[in-house]
Amino acid sequence: MLTVPGPGKYVREEGLLHEIGSYTRAFGNGALMIGGKTALSVAEPAISASLQKEGLENKGFIWYGGECSWSKVEELRAVVQERKPEVLVAVGGGKAIDTVKAVAFAENLPLIAVPTIAATCAPATSIAIMYDDEGTFIEISHRSKAPNVVLADTKIISAAPYRFLVAGIGDTLAKWFESSASVRKSQPTALNQSAVRLAEGLYQLLLEKGPAAIETIKQGKVDQAVNDVIDSIILISGSVSGYGGDDCRTAAAHAIYSGLTIFPEVHDTYHGEIVAFGILSQLVLEGKSEETIRELIAYYQKVELPYTLEHMAIKELTPEQWDRLGVVTVGIEDMANMPFAVTPEMVVNAIQGADRIGKEVKQS
Repeated sequence: MLTVPGPGKYVREEGLLHEIGSYTRAFGNGALMIGGKTALSVAEPAISASLQKEGLENKGFIWYGGECSWSKVEELRAVVQERKPEVLVAVGGGKAIDTVKAVAFAENLPLIAVPTIAATCAPATSIAIMYDDEGTFIEISHRSKAPNVVLADTKIISAAPYRFLVAGIGDTLAKWFESSASVRKSQPTALNQSAVRLAEGLYQLLLEKGPAAIETIKQGKVDQAVNDVIDSIILISGSVSGYGGDDCRTAAAHAIYSGLTIFPEVHDTYHGEIVAFGILSQLVLEGKSEETIRELIAYYQKVELPYTLEHMAIKELTPEQWDRLGVVTVGIEDMANMPFAVTPEMVVNAIQGADRIGKEVKQS
């Protein structure tokens, strides 16, 4: 049995970025920072000052390339081999951090993750979600390194647009719905049963604290509700995957997310927002009652998650596009985690059913 439950260390504090040098020193004397353009512009002054304070070599700040793709990973490996850092620092959101996790794995280097938003559990997992250079999902890769340290600076996270936290809530809600479905295919073990119970606890916590956290972070403030939601999205959510492993992986909600990425118009909708709609579709696929789905939509309305296709800029699909969506979605490996066989027609009916219920709620 092999499991990678999460990062070696997780620290969450306001202003934490000013102390990154002391954490970096434990792994080497030269650090190369790779991340998103906005994230690097925000984080660079504090990181540079902290490295200088600790007498560490700053190997530079590099944009990760815009997509978590294998071609970008190879480009970054060439930079790493040229600059020869002893430590990599991943700065930004999920795609940026996943990209650097793949680079760290390939180059066998220590990794510090600095999430500047709380939108996914990417900083706390050992897998990387890979796309092609145009942003279409291609695979879940295990050629990825779990960070040695995650440094979550709530000052930076709270200053980001609140929609990122909304997306993080959507992605984290899926842990409960997907793990409780995927685990049904597996023999019960201490690890997978603990993971499912943890996922259910996450779900209940987000129902309780999510709306208040969104209202607080809209004001650029941080309180215990915000801290709890950040920890839930980044660390605890990642731990569900870590403990549950392949028994508690993503299922239909993420498969539908991946299928929807074939349409360019959804690329302005964040990962967790699309996953949230995928949850509604999965519930239809599982034959859950409309009342259950409407109750979840009522929560979505409180935290501003999308619950119709139009919310994700998809206004109308041709029969050919629907057919392609169904075929692509059932081919996503996440769908194989469902406890029953799923056909393209079932996927199309589920997505259309979720969209219909969402439209009815919106019009009521």
